[in-house]
Amino acid sequence: MAQKFDPITLEILWRRLISIVDEADTTVARTAFSSLLRDAHDYTCMFTDRKGRELAQGSFATPGQSGAMALGIKNLVKDLPAESFGPGDIYITNDPWALAGHLNDVCVISPIFYKDDLTGWTACVFHHSDIGGRVSSDNHDVYEDGLFIPLVKLEEGGVLNQAVIDMIRWNVRTPEEVTGDIRSQIAANHVCAEKICQMLDEYGMHGLDDLADEIIGRTEKSMREAIFKVPDGIYKAEGIVEQMKGKDDVVIKAAVEVKNDSITVDLEGTSPQVDWGGNVVFNFTYAYVFMAMKSMFDPDIPNNDGCAAPIAMKAPEGSVVNCRFPAAVAARMQIGHFLTEIIYRAMAESLPERVLAGSGGTPATMNVFYGKRNDSSPWHSVIIRGGGMGASATNDGYYDYIFPANGANTPVEIFESDTPLIVEKRELIPDSAGPGKMKGGLGRSVVFRVPDDEYAPIPPVNLGIQSGRYQYPPEGLFGGKDSIKARFLINGEPGNPYGLSQVGPGDVVTMDAAGGGGFGDPLEREPELVENDVADGYVSIERAREDYGVVIDPETLTIDANASEKLRASLKK
Repeated sequence: MAQKFDPITLEILWRRLISIVDEADTTVARTAFSSLLRDAHDYTCMFTDRKGRELAQGSFATPGQSGAMALGIKNLVKDLPAESFGPGDIYITNDPWALAGHLNDVCVISPIFYKDDLTGWTACVFHHSDIGGRVSSDNHDVYEDGLFIPLVKLEEGGVLNQAVIDMIRWNVRTPEEVTGDIRSQIAANHVCAEKICQMLDEYGMHGLDDLADEIIGRTEKSMREAIFKVPDGIYKAEGIVEQMKGKDDVVIKAAVEVKNDSITVDLEGTSPQVDWGGNVVFNFTYAYVFMAMKSMFDPDIPNNDGCAAPIAMKAPEGSVVNCRFPAAVAARMQIGHFLTEIIYRAMAESLPERVLAGSGGTPATMNVFYGKRNDSSPWHSVIIRGGGMGASATNDGYYDYIFPANGANTPVEIFESDTPLIVEKRELIPDSAGPGKMKGGLGRSVVFRVPDDEYAPIPPVNLGIQSGRYQYPPEGLFGGKDSIKARFLINGEPGNPYGLSQVGPGDVVTMDAAGGGGFGDPLEREPELVENDVADGYVSIERAREDYGVVIDPETLTIDANASEKLRASLKK
C-alpha cells in the first residue's frame, strides 16, 4: 500500500530533499579545484527516484545543465540492467547527446541504495575548464572538441577505476585540476546519498517511490493549472543568431501551441546544423525552452519531473537545435541560450507581464585562456561573463547578469591568481542599456593586459571565445529600444570574437558586453528615474534628452521640468 503524507509532513520532506541537494552543492563549492566551479558556479547537483525521474536540484542550478540532465539521466538509467550495478558503484560520462550538450560538461552518476535496495540516483554535472581538444568555437566536429567519455564505471564497489582516471589525465592540459574536480563530484554524490538514507531512517520510510509520486504529481498539477489560464492558440516567433563572418545567419523558428493544460513547442523551419561549434543537441535545446516556460507559468514551485510533464518539444533532426553526431558542439550556448528569448517573444502578446526584453548575457560570454608561464608550467582558466539583463514590464534590467544561464561573474582577484594576466579595468558602460519605460541593464567592459616584465608568460597566450551580440544587439519589447552591441578589441583594433586568438606580452584585450533591451516607450519613463540614472553615471545628459525627452541641468544634475515637458510633447508627435 502506498504511503500517504499529511500536508505538513509533505512540506517538511519536500524542503528536506532540496536542502540535501544544496548541501551537496555546498560540498562542491568547498572542494572544487577550478574557479569556474568555485566562483562562477558552473555546475548542477540533482537526484532522482529509482526510475530516473528528477526529484530535486540545487537552488543555484544552471538551466542548461539541469534541464538536460532531467531528460538524460532518465534515459541512461533506464538502459542499465539492474544486475550491472550495486552499492559503491559510480558512473561517469560526458556524451553531449546523452546529457548537457558539450564535452566539457562531465556527469558523475551514482545509484543510491537503502538497505540493499535501489531507491534513487544522484548526479552532478561540472563544466570542466579543460577537456583537451582544440579550444575554439570554429571546430568542425566533436573530435576536435576534446575527450569523449562514454558511460563507464568510475568506481565499482567503492574501488576507483584508475584506468579511467589515467585516460582523462593524459588528454587534458591541467590534469591535477581536472582530476581534483572529479573527486569533488564524487564527494557531492556521497553527501547526497548519505543524507537521503538518513532521512529515510528518521521517518521510517522504505524508499522514495511514494514521496516521489506525491511531489511530482502535485508539481505537474500546479503547472497544468497555470497553463490552463492562457488562451488556447499557436503563438509564433523567430530569431536571428549571428554566425561567423562570411556565413549565413542562423534562423530559429518557434511555434508554441497552448492546448488546454499542455504545451507543444515546434521548432520546424529552424536552420540546419552548422559547420562550427554552435550546434545544439536536443536535450540542451529542451532545457532552455523549458526554462522559458517554467519562468513564465510557475516560477515559484521547485523544479522536478512534474514541471516538465506538460511541455513537449519537436525539433527537426539535423537542425541546429537537434544536431546529429559528430557535429561540433563546444560552443552550443552561442545558439542554445537564445531559445529562452525566442519563446518569450512568442508569448509576449499573451503574457506581457511575464517576459523580458533581450539580454546582453544571452549568450553568456565564455573566455578560455591557456598557455605556459615563464617557468614553462601550463596554465588554463575559464571565465564566464554576463551583460545587461533585459527589462520587464515592472523592473529595469539587472546590470551585468548572466541570463538565462544563471552563472556568476568570476572576481578579478581570482582571475589574476589563476593566470599570469592583469586586469586593468572592469566597469559598467554608460549608455549601454536599451532605453524604455523600464530600462535595460548596463553592459560591462573588461580590459586585461598580458604582462611584458620578468613574469610574462611564454607566448602565445591562447584565447578562445564563445560569445555573441557583435552584429545584432539585444532587442527591446513593446516600444523599448535596443541596447548597444558587444565589442572585442586587441590593442584597440577589432579582433575575431568567434574563434581562437593569440596574444603576447604587452598586448591589451578589451571585451565589452552588450546591455539589455528596454521595455515600453522611453518617453513614459518617470523623469525622476532618468534623473537618478544621470546622477549615478548610467545615462549621459545627452542620451537622457534624446532617448527619454528629459532635460537635465548640467550644473545641478536636476530636471528642468518645463523644458522636459515641451521636449516630450514634441518627441511624441
